Amino acid sequence: MNRFLLTLFAAISLALPTMAQDDAWKPGEKINYTVFYSVMGLYVNAGTASFTTSSAVHEDRNVYHVVGEGRTNPSYDWIFKVRDRYETFIDQESKKPVKFIRNVHEGNYKRYEEVVFDHGEKAAVTKKGIYKIPNEVQDVVSSLYYARNLDYDKFKPNDKIRFNMFLGDEVYDMYIRYVGKETIKTKFGTYRAIKLKPLLIKGNVFEGGEKMTVWVTDDANHIPVRIESDLSVGKVKVDLNNHKNLKYPLTSLATK
Repeated sequence: MNRFLLTLFAAISLALPTMAQDDAWKPGEKINYTVFYSVMGLYVNAGTASFTTSSAVHEDRNVYHVVGEGRTNPSYDWIFKVRDRYETFIDQESKKPVKFIRNVHEGNYKRYEEVVFDHGEKAAVTKKGIYKIPNEVQDVVSSLYYARNLDYDKFKPNDKIRFNMFLGDEVYDMYIRYVGKETIKTKFGTYRAIKLKPLLIKGNVFEGGEKMTVWVTDDANHIPVRIESDLSVGKVKVDLNNHKNLKYPLTSLATK
């Protein structure tokens, strides 16, 4: 689930210059998700994920402090226990990350890492060294919030939206394909949505290619309401469960 949560952040990341004038979120927003896992065609409730946004000051910069957390349910812990926490500090003016923290605990595996971004010097600093980065690079969490300001009405079906992401001491050139708009029905509601298919990095969990589909609300909030993906073993589905303190009315919600 740790690897899925990480890819979830990346999958809904669209770091592009085509942006709305105002931020699509505000401090105090919290978005909660339910994670379902399926091996034999039956989805079971395996865990939760959440994103929380607050306002803070980091090295004399006004920033958004965003925390993404994922965990397995207690009934699932005996199979594989996950307690993950990701943090990003986003400059409120430029929307670029200034610091990223990844603190993961899955089974017996633990990892902690920090990245400090120096956009003036086009460098990312980690414990392993200093790495060159492009102008518009984002981390996996900051790019989600940067993406929420996109004007999707400017895209046509099958347009590939390209972006750069820094992860694990590497810069990845990726894209996400805009599919179009459709209505999506979930356990927690029916939404008018924007449908996207991101390019995945091949790894132990994902096969790579366009094996994931993401639906985000077709309103000013642009929050993901469903994510589906094939895994190396089984499938995963993530649905928006509840939310609070959204900046705009959730006008895309058709029925509960």
